[in-house]
Amino acid sequence: MTERFATTPFGGARVRASSFLQREAIDRRRAELGEGGNDTGRADKWQLIRALCEARAAFNLSDRTITVLEALLSFHPERELDGTEPVVVFPSNAELSLRSRGMADATLRRHLAALVEAGLILRRDSPNGKRYCRRDAHGGIESAFGFDLSPLALAAAGIHQAAEAARAEAGACQRLRGEITVHLRDTMKIVEAGLAEKRAGDWEGFSLRLMPLARRLPRQAARELLIERRDALVRLRAEVEDAYLNSLSEQEMSGNDAGSERQYQNSNPDHHFETSSEKELKPAFEPGKRTAGEDERGQADGRAPETKGEPVALAYLLSVCPALEPYARDGISSWKDVLVTAGLVRSMLGISPDAWAKAREAMGDHVAAAVVAAILERADVIRAPGGYLRALTARAENGQFSLRPMLAALERDRDGG
Repeated sequence: MTERFATTPFGGARVRASSFLQREAIDRRRAELGEGGNDTGRADKWQLIRALCEARAAFNLSDRTITVLEALLSFHPERELDGTEPVVVFPSNAELSLRSRGMADATLRRHLAALVEAGLILRRDSPNGKRYCRRDAHGGIESAFGFDLSPLALAAAGIHQAAEAARAEAGACQRLRGEITVHLRDTMKIVEAGLAEKRAGDWEGFSLRLMPLARRLPRQAARELLIERRDALVRLRAEVEDAYLNSLSEQEMSGNDAGSERQYQNSNPDHHFETSSEKELKPAFEPGKRTAGEDERGQADGRAPETKGEPVALAYLLSVCPALEPYARDGISSWKDVLVTAGLVRSMLGISPDAWAKAREAMGDHVAAAVVAAILERADVIRAPGGYLRALTARAENGQFSLRPMLAALERDRDGG
């Protein structure tokens, strides 16, 4: 009874049911310590402050409230808080104000009440409302009145769990913001291209529908709002891509050298991807060997290209298409890494999942990935990478596409030949 009496507020403040329930919960957690669980009731006070900063929304705390808690913790000389027994600090209002960056008394009281309400500290008021301690003959603390920090130590597991959840939520929101940025940029540029090239399609309508989706999102936007914006942009982007592809003429979509192939290179006909010589291909292949799809002169013979195994040496591909490797999460050491990275890059280039899937089906996984790497290398001159890949896919389906001349042309440009 004495312990409970000592935790009642001094003065005219009333005892509320919530304060009794909080004390009951604290006593219960303390009694459960050491009953076969991993919770010892001890925690590093500064690690708790860091975790609480990340999880403050879960405890309905402001940054200034955490500043007051940090000031209270500074009065406890040990770095570790031991929740197995009361940990009472008894600073004066003046000293607590100084360690709280000069906070006013009224503001201090408000934030202290918020900490009590959150169940992170307990008041232990003295009979006269002052904060002090009584010491025994040996200088040890016999009894103390002030603020009990032990509830903070007992809540350590919940605080760290809430901090981990907050970090996961922040990471998910950051990824969603990145997706929104990519979809918005790609959709906007395709609409701008459609307007500038005066292509058939409701480009003005697309532009009007894009305007509300391009508005700035709040800095603390909830994940649900971000998902809603992302999904709306994905739907609009699909419509815009389809409209642009449908507006392409048969000449642009055809596989002849006078059409889409010119998008990769300048007006010099010697720099087309689909022209090459045996001499230019030798650095990447063993002498005397030919892949399916080429005759003795190294030209496409009308048969489908090789779709299994490695189409070219991995080192050769990376030397010709160095722009791909920076997008790999852990570097590129195999063709599997090339395929995964190409799947990531194709979204950045504006290549739709449907176009990517058809290219893989027609060319094979490795060849399609190498083609995306080559498109990335020429991203500054290819106006519609998605449409270009579809055109190459159509050629592959007719047995009129070969990868090696494309890479050889890139090698030739790299060497300045």
